[in-house]
Amino acid sequence: MAIDRYTYVSAEPLHGDVVNAWSEDLAKGVTIEGAIACPGPADWAAPLRGVVALLRQRGLAQRGARLLIRSQIPLRGGLSSSASFEIACAFALLAVNNESLSGPELAKIGWEAENKYAQVRCGIMDQFVVANAAPGSALLLDCRSLESKPVPLPPGVEVAVVNSMVKRELAGSAYNTRRAECDEAARLLGVASLRDAELSAALQLPEPMRRRAKHVIEENARVMAFLEALPRGDWEGVARAMAGSHAGLRDEFEVSCPELDFLAEKGRALGSLGSRMTGGGFGGCTVHFVRTGAGDAFLRELMAAYQAEFQRDAEGFICSSGRAVEEVKP
Repeated sequence: MAIDRYTYVSAEPLHGDVVNAWSEDLAKGVTIEGAIACPGPADWAAPLRGVVALLRQRGLAQRGARLLIRSQIPLRGGLSSSASFEIACAFALLAVNNESLSGPELAKIGWEAENKYAQVRCGIMDQFVVANAAPGSALLLDCRSLESKPVPLPPGVEVAVVNSMVKRELAGSAYNTRRAECDEAARLLGVASLRDAELSAALQLPEPMRRRAKHVIEENARVMAFLEALPRGDWEGVARAMAGSHAGLRDEFEVSCPELDFLAEKGRALGSLGSRMTGGGFGGCTVHFVRTGAGDAFLRELMAAYQAEFQRDAEGFICSSGRAVEEVKP
């Protein structure tokens, strides 16, 4: 689901085709002009170069623009800050050209920019949710067909997010390695994707492909169990699916870390209705369902326990289901 933390892009048109962008959060700027190399420099602006190039390859956003970017989303925290950045910039560049794309097409632009220019072999989920979110709901997405449907969130709960403040760079981490291992597992099994594989066959694979495939296949099943449990407020089912998900990410996919494991386990001990890490892993955030009104006390206790365990301060906030990308008039 999208959360009610946003990336804001203020945009004005410029003569010519140059795009000037300034990030308030990073205190860095970039000028994008002429031919745009792929992949180009692996810096903060790589996704934006991709967005500009991909839009123009489609005959869109030919006019130059000045962009001022600021974000409420923790950077490198596993909360899709890069997807939010890509989709917001694409939307703004189209707007100053009096153009638009559908939500799914906008998501494809962001996804391709992340893969080709930022060189992170991610799926399309993050970009799709940012471009197509339904307020008050989660979103069930079939990443193969791009069919989606809103899944209403039950009343009486809120989502607590805790940032471990352990930073990770996905492109420089094991993220792309995990993707390659899953591709190899699918090749060995003779299927196009691990979603088509049988668990019994996957368990016969050599390591580490066996563990990677086991997690993916079991996680897909957990998604469907979660889909059944969440709208009807079956919190035992929600908690079981989220705990299994975190365990798989920790043990089979090996993308967790001690800080995330502690936050997820302690969150359950403090009475959450479901806790797990979120994002690409190797640091970042955990998410926890808590009863409405209990979130602030939950966060205080959890962050105090985290500080005592690791002598590191975490950051926490309460969020709700947010909106898809949109224009905000001054």
